[in-house]
Amino acid sequence: MSPSDPNEFVTVRSLLPTLPLPTNNERAVVTTNRLTIRALQPTDLEAFYALRTEEDVMKWTSARRIDRDIEETRAKLNPFLSPNDTATFNWAICWKDTGEFIGIGGCHLFPAGHGWPEVGYMLRKEFWGQGLGSEFLNAWLRMWRDLPRKEQESRVQRKMVAGEGEVDEHLIAITGDSNVPSQKVLQKAGFERFREWTQGSEGDGKGSVKLVAFRFFPSR
Repeated sequence: MSPSDPNEFVTVRSLLPTLPLPTNNERAVVTTNRLTIRALQPTDLEAFYALRTEEDVMKWTSARRIDRDIEETRAKLNPFLSPNDTATFNWAICWKDTGEFIGIGGCHLFPAGHGWPEVGYMLRKEFWGQGLGSEFLNAWLRMWRDLPRKEQESRVQRKMVAGEGEVDEHLIAITGDSNVPSQKVLQKAGFERFREWTQGSEGDGKGSVKLVAFRFFPSR
């Protein structure tokens, strides 16, 4: 592979959250002006299925389609439940006044395929355009920053790291190029846009999509 190959990996050292992460049972409920952010539960399955069968929500995900059935949704929820919860930091996003499940968000991959922890969120469409993405993300970033850390060695894609050798922790978010509202949420929270590429092809059954990567440095 040439140095310009986006799939080339390099080894770096940085302070990263210590694994295992706190279990769902150890995670305290966090509230904001309008949201309750709590640990995910098996009983969230039906509400999560309702979220993942909203076409306007799912078109922005890597699947780019709604779930076929509730069993597919169950397979998506299980990585965030015990005993898998100590490798992710994903949370239920609920409407504070009623406790209603309205979305999910947090670190769903640690590490992701590029080598860094990756953050994302999904909200039911009826709750879009109200600043709730920013409200959730800012609260979640405070929780992420508060996690204990230790110096760790990581294999990361060269094009996904700023610097070499000893580097600051990177938190990555990836959006579709046309998902401007989510990009604004990320930039408002302090993420910087740094990379674009096209993924997929007609051969994978989904067609190609232009993606944009943002990075956040929790130690800065």
